[in-house]
Amino acid sequence: MAETAAAEVPPGPAADAAREYDVLIIGGGPAGLSAALNLGRSLVRVLLVDADRPRNAATLTSHGFLTRDGVPPHELRRLAREELAAYPNVEVRTRVRVASLTKTDAGFAAAIGRREPTEVVSTRSVLLATGLRETLPDVPNLRGFYGMSLFSCAACDAWELRGRRLALIGESADLADRARLIGRWTESLTVFTNGADTVTTTEEAELAAAGVAVQRHPIVELVGDRGRLEAVRLADGGEVVLDGGFVRPLWEADLSFLDGIAPPLDGAGHLLTDRSGRTGVTGLYAAGDVAAPGPQQLIVAAGAGARVAAVIVHDTIGVATAH
Repeated sequence: MAETAAAEVPPGPAADAAREYDVLIIGGGPAGLSAALNLGRSLVRVLLVDADRPRNAATLTSHGFLTRDGVPPHELRRLAREELAAYPNVEVRTRVRVASLTKTDAGFAAAIGRREPTEVVSTRSVLLATGLRETLPDVPNLRGFYGMSLFSCAACDAWELRGRRLALIGESADLADRARLIGRWTESLTVFTNGADTVTTTEEAELAAAGVAVQRHPIVELVGDRGRLEAVRLADGGEVVLDGGFVRPLWEADLSFLDGIAPPLDGAGHLLTDRSGRTGVTGLYAAGDVAAPGPQQLIVAAGAGARVAAVIVHDTIGVATAH
């Protein structure tokens, strides 16, 4: 779908109407796009704004999405935008970000634009589908392998790496738990803590009993060619030969644009919602990775977007819903 530009409307009632929407969706990943489709089919006037900086931009193919297994993430987004073009009540703007979102008597006001805000739109409801911002472990040249032979989601990519010599690189407290999960797909797994004291001696013994090695030395560099990992070189001079693996990034929700709006968060910084996607702020909803920890798969996010869309429609007309 071609990028939609902001319409030039002369001042007056027509201009005000052009800037008013029923639902503003912030984020154009699978959660936001799925919500836009379902809201559009319910005759809701929707504006979806997408900064077009997806977290999975480095990923060549995505997996686990029924009928789309192996599709590149950017292709999935393109197909979704093409489908949305059939709904005149759904407007999509790409490479546009929300600079600030404020609460009003009628709902919300959002200042939007490319680099700087150039327009203010009003909306009754807002769906946050912004996903998460990730910080990778501090390993030299890691990004040269990320998305090609090193991944963050075992459910998404472990099948392609099954039975191979794998790494798990991370500095978080849940590293041992992730190692147990990845061990489903391989009998040759090495955990690299990159010098961080994140795996306890008890956990290390439990992993060793399961055939999982733990390397605690800092990583000097990753060895390989054209994105294909071949080894991890350590500060003590050692080198572990590998065929690929996983990293454990740190994730956080970027909610800096919420101006004076403070929805409750959990201890990890995710938005707290009820099972229907409602946050603690009336009219503010969330779907996808920003809303709750869990499987970070495209199909899960898309399902969450569809579910929250149905809830928004029911809430708008005051009809009780089982969602």
